[in-house]
Amino acid sequence: MKWHGALPELTDKEVWVTGYGRAGKSLVAALQRLGARVVVIDENEMGTPLDVPIERTIPEQIDAQLIVTSPGWRPGHEIFQAAARSGVKVIGDIEFAWLVDQERARAEHRAPPKWLAVTGTNGKTTTVGMLESMLVADGLRAIACGNVGLPVIDAVMAEEPYDVLAVEFSSFEIHWSQSSKPFATALLNIAEDHLDWHGSYADYAETKVQLLARSRYSIYNADDENTLAALVGVSTGERISFTLETPRPGQLGVVEEFLVDRAFVDNPNVEAGPMATLADVKPFAPHNVANALAAASLARAVGVSLEAISRGLNQFQSRGHRIQQIARIENVDYVDDSKATNPHAAAASLRSFPSIVWIAGGLAKGASMERLVVENAKRLRGAVLIGQDRGLIRESLEKYASEITIIEIEINDVALSKKDRAIILMDRVVEAAAGLSAPGDTVLLAPACASMDQFESYAERGELFSQAVAKLPRVHT
Repeated sequence: MKWHGALPELTDKEVWVTGYGRAGKSLVAALQRLGARVVVIDENEMGTPLDVPIERTIPEQIDAQLIVTSPGWRPGHEIFQAAARSGVKVIGDIEFAWLVDQERARAEHRAPPKWLAVTGTNGKTTTVGMLESMLVADGLRAIACGNVGLPVIDAVMAEEPYDVLAVEFSSFEIHWSQSSKPFATALLNIAEDHLDWHGSYADYAETKVQLLARSRYSIYNADDENTLAALVGVSTGERISFTLETPRPGQLGVVEEFLVDRAFVDNPNVEAGPMATLADVKPFAPHNVANALAAASLARAVGVSLEAISRGLNQFQSRGHRIQQIARIENVDYVDDSKATNPHAAAASLRSFPSIVWIAGGLAKGASMERLVVENAKRLRGAVLIGQDRGLIRESLEKYASEITIIEIEINDVALSKKDRAIILMDRVVEAAAGLSAPGDTVLLAPACASMDQFESYAERGELFSQAVAKLPRVHT
């Protein structure tokens, strides 16, 4: 039976979509195809007219069948309070995609694609990219989706169904998901992040482990103390772990220069299946080896061959702004890790280099910077600080790395556009960092903070860093 893209329970029913960003646009298109009458709720002015109603004020009572929310809308927002008063169900964009995926498979009398989920504080996008590459290398029709870029509903609504979906789940999306049941879920790590959204670290950590309880295979990082603590007393699927140490039965890990599997082989007690080498992991860094092991665990859970793991890693191209060397000038390396938007991610970057001029700051999202500075103070030659919460970093640096030079840079000219302020800011930041550096140093953009106070995104922040580095004078050519 061919699915014609309609859901009877939504036909001519009013559905509200919160947010009209990338996920929101895809939700609107899918809901209209499924027969719903869509109303968009968005608090921002939009330049492109929509062929659906737009609301920017929230009524006391909501007359809708369903609300589907894009990522990032906080649970305490007034629209969800109004939904509760009105008895209207609220689900997330990935939860909606799951329900559509199941219904489509039933209508077409076939098995739905296997969902392989990746969550954690850091490394999600890299891991789903590695996973997609491994799946494709084994001949599966697979795609990475979710926070990685492609909305999950677009993957679900594709003309030809996929065999496997590699789905990146943020904590926001887990919060708004009630019934999605991935075949396997990998939890990479847990560290302080998005505390402004969740309210507390405890609630954030609890959200992260929820998905494991609904998965056949629950894959986790055996080297991450916070993950181990969060899993205590939690009922999950069959547990498989990964480690940077020699693996025990039921684990994937590292033996000499090899990534090996002692979980999905025929005899885990005596067999360790070689999957790839450390040299296959690019860019090489310990946390990226952990990402590769997590991706391999998920791939092996659906039967991907050992050989395809290596092929997939070799074919994988890392996305930009993740420990990406931009240039070497006068024997100083310039490295863009703008994606390091929290202290845990920045720590992985800082551990990768011995002598650093650190560019940091932005929106801390409620996270503490003290441990980050304490553990990496000896690596720092100097620091250039920017952004709204740079004071948090400065206080820790003054306490634990008082011998280094700290420069703060701010551009407050309101006559300039936000983009022009951002360009001037980053030019001055890079000039200052270059002035603090010496041969053998690394000038590292690893902000430990989100970017939205000064830049449109972490990607723009990284791109402007690269452009500023390109403007630096070269004494020797």
